[in-house]
Amino acid sequence: MKQFLKIFFLFLTVSAISCKTEESRKEKTTSQIGTEIPIEYASGLAITDFGDHKIITVDNPWPGADKSYRYLLAEENAQIPENLQYDQKIKIPVEKIVVTSTTHIPSLEILEVENTLVGFPGLDYISSEKTRQLIKDGKVKELGKNEAINTENLLALRPDVVIGFSIDGSNKSFNTIQKSGIPVVFNSDWTENSPLGKAEWIKFFGAFFVKIEAATTFFNQVEKEYLAAKGLAKNASEKPTVVAGAMYKDQWYLPAGDSWQAIFMKDANTKYLFEDSEGTGSLSLSFESVLASARDAEFWIGPAQFQTYEEMSSASTHYTKFQAFEDRKIYTFSSEKGETGGVVFYELAPNRPDLVLKDLISIFHPQLLPDYETTFYKPLK
Repeated sequence: MKQFLKIFFLFLTVSAISCKTEESRKEKTTSQIGTEIPIEYASGLAITDFGDHKIITVDNPWPGADKSYRYLLAEENAQIPENLQYDQKIKIPVEKIVVTSTTHIPSLEILEVENTLVGFPGLDYISSEKTRQLIKDGKVKELGKNEAINTENLLALRPDVVIGFSIDGSNKSFNTIQKSGIPVVFNSDWTENSPLGKAEWIKFFGAFFVKIEAATTFFNQVEKEYLAAKGLAKNASEKPTVVAGAMYKDQWYLPAGDSWQAIFMKDANTKYLFEDSEGTGSLSLSFESVLASARDAEFWIGPAQFQTYEEMSSASTHYTKFQAFEDRKIYTFSSEKGETGGVVFYELAPNRPDLVLKDLISIFHPQLLPDYETTFYKPLK
């Protein structure tokens, strides 16, 4: 009987200790206080770091979206609060990834994790020499088109995560991928209007590879260069007038006054002739209204895919009526392409707004950046 009582009391003691330990562990995992990663410009991104796991919140995943997404990024054996709510869970650091926009490629390369890329929809659009070499080596597979990803090929790759974007949240391919157990995470860098806001999304990728510090270091350098260039532009004594865009059928498409492109022109200390228009996307105007406002514009940038004056005049004699056409002051970003035809600007410019701004300053105020060689914008031939 005494032996039984000893065993019984020993059991109670062990149970009590176990309960206290469990309570302590539970309290620890449910009351963790995370550290907010500084996000200064990106309006749609928030990252909270809990050490062995992180929460990424993506707001405005597409224009007019009525919801946001919370993603749990957890290291192996991470202690996750039992009551934590999230949309998708991803094990980090990610070892195999699929991205769906060329704007994601530079972030992978900057963080030196491009070897984790296993698939992409539309390989020919990729311009980077590094990633093109991976494609040549058969390490990155073709996945069709972003609007209709070849899910069979993607599922065979078994990536840890798919980084997607959506125009309106109705991509059926993403639903199929998620049902298979592969998490799809929305990236909304493309909805940002601020040049530095787009660039700051490198921190998003830094979180997936446990490289937020490296991502922050890179972004801080881009920010420093951008702000320095913006300050330099203020030294210009004159603000040249600028028009942008080109016609498609009978409508002229050009940046709205609060758009990404318009902000570049403002920071380059120019008078963009449509800067007072409302909107963050594109304007669709008649040729007559553009001619009335911008016939005498000193510069013309981003004339769609045109690369020569002959191409423009052949497409429409209307273009020849602008002073910038007569003075040969039209500059395009579409002439710089990768070996398979991808436009370098579309891929790299969101990550390197400092280079875009310096390009524009060297064009509009050449005296401020003498002998500067542009990265994206080149004179129309």
